[in-house]
Amino acid sequence: MFGMSGGEIIIILLIVLMFFGSKSMPKIARTLGRGMRQIKDATQDIQRDIQSSVHDTESGASSVAKDIKRPFEDLEKPMKELTKPFKDLEK
Repeated sequence: MFGMSGGEIIIILLIVLMFFGSKSMPKIARTLGRGMRQIKDATQDIQRDIQSSVHDTESGASSVAKDIKRPFEDLEKPMKELTKPFKDLEK
């Protein structure tokens, strides 16, 4: 957790115990737990927003690509009709 070993965590807990006393330890632990939970929830919300934005961007890009291809597909049919007599000459 945060790159700390078990011994470092125990030393920190002992220092907190000396400063605040045993009566306030549960309150401090609850406050820290709530804070960590809020940070985790906020991080998950940000990740969801980023993933949603990426998905929206990808779907928008594919829509633009289809819109760009559409006029060329419309031209493809008449071009095939125009080149049809020349294909007969190639045989």
